[in-house]
Amino acid sequence: MKIGVISLGCAKNLVDTENLLGMLAEGDAELVSSWRDAEAVIINTCGFIESAKTEAIDTILEAADHKGEGLQKLIVMGCLSQRYKPELEKEMPEVDRFIAIDEYKNLGKILSETLGIRIPNTYGKSPRKLSGKPWMAYLRIADGCDNRCAYCAIPLIRGDLRSFAEDELVTEAERLVKEGVTELNLIAQDSSRYGYDWDHQLHLSSLLKRLDAIEGVKWIRILYLYPDEIPDDLLDTIRASKHILPYFDIPIQHGSDTMLKAMHRRSSRAEILERTALIRKTFPDAVLRTTVMCGFPGETEEEHQKNLQLMKEVRWDHLGAFAYSQEEGTPSSELEDDVPPEVKERRLAEIMELQGEIARERMEAMIGKRAEILIEGYDPLSDRYIGRSVFQAPDGVDGVVRVRSGKPLEPGEYTEAVYTKVSGMNLLAETAD
Repeated sequence: MKIGVISLGCAKNLVDTENLLGMLAEGDAELVSSWRDAEAVIINTCGFIESAKTEAIDTILEAADHKGEGLQKLIVMGCLSQRYKPELEKEMPEVDRFIAIDEYKNLGKILSETLGIRIPNTYGKSPRKLSGKPWMAYLRIADGCDNRCAYCAIPLIRGDLRSFAEDELVTEAERLVKEGVTELNLIAQDSSRYGYDWDHQLHLSSLLKRLDAIEGVKWIRILYLYPDEIPDDLLDTIRASKHILPYFDIPIQHGSDTMLKAMHRRSSRAEILERTALIRKTFPDAVLRTTVMCGFPGETEEEHQKNLQLMKEVRWDHLGAFAYSQEEGTPSSELEDDVPPEVKERRLAEIMELQGEIARERMEAMIGKRAEILIEGYDPLSDRYIGRSVFQAPDGVDGVVRVRSGKPLEPGEYTEAVYTKVSGMNLLAETAD
């Protein structure tokens, strides 16, 4: 059977999709990439915030429109199915099967029954089939979350923190590197808390040391660190390593202690300032990225200004922001959503305008410096190669480096270049030749 797979949402969801692809590849399935060719479509959905839910529903409806044109079966899995399965089954009878995350242990059996073909029940055991660039892979080190932030539905969807065994992660990383992966990006809902569910101790440093020793790995990047759990020994591990990048993705959510407390965040403004200052002192070339929210219930104009002020003090290299939206089942859904939509949008615009100024100044300070660039493509119109440096994660949020070279470069190759100019949110560079 010809099967098309659509993956929506975050990198953690993408790992689920790649586990699915690995399982399908060992069964009687032929993977295709076009609606026209597919006899069945499986959509892995996100259900985290309103915009993600809207995207998922729109994608399901688009797929349903193709049924009867060769498309025989439509299956929906992932966070949306986990969160709303009974309601979706009533509202969308055109979907042949909704599969909740809790059912993944029987995913092969469910797909075999629904599609009428043989698919081994080996989800998470079959080797992942990478769906992106062959030199980069996400390594999911844990699932679920214990933090219980007031606005967040992740614990409702993914459950409590479940760290994956260190030996299994090292084995998976070794296999990925043997297959050509040179960049590993560690992900979890809270990577800094890795292993805490075992013995109430943090084990990320131990895992990193073993990954750093893998022959053939070039870059190791950690995503989603919480500011209250970046201990000194983690910084020591990164500093002593050969391949762990000084890239710190620290979602702080707000710059006001009042808002942080209301959000049920453990960190404080002072702690954020102390940790980021220590990181920059320890790593002069450190990259700091964060996420902030505006419009949380009770946010006054004064609190919003504190949010902006913290941005000015830390001067994040990269920052993403979003306006608060109520999510049913979360603690904050019991609060009055008292910040008007137009005020949320205005505050969001002010955050992004300020960050644009800060980011450009940070990038302009890099002009003339040398950097190692991972080449990922070529743009014939500008006669420049497209790549990323330590400065940029692979999720597309941090921009790219556009490199001019006097010699041919291959995708997946690392090359030395000098930054020459800022272009929008991207950097231009020239190779030494």
